[in-house]
Amino acid sequence: MPINLSINDVPDELVERLRRRAARHHRSLQGELLAIIEDAVRTEPELTPAELLEEVRRLGLRTAADSATIIRTNRDRR
Repeated sequence: MPINLSINDVPDELVERLRRRAARHHRSLQGELLAIIEDAVRTEPELTPAELLEEVRRLGLRTAADSATIIRTNRDRR
């Protein structure tokens, strides 16, 4: 059964950019947003346990606190 999603407080500039993108693709704003979500989910890679371990090692993670620090640092950059 389909579900309705809502995003609150979207900046005007972002809405306008989405409207222009939707127009370029000959879609409604809602159609464009659904296409973006579908693409984001479809292209999300599924990692094997070996690939996940390799990624953890590449990032230099040793503890759960290490990963929290990386996430916090990335959020603070925004």
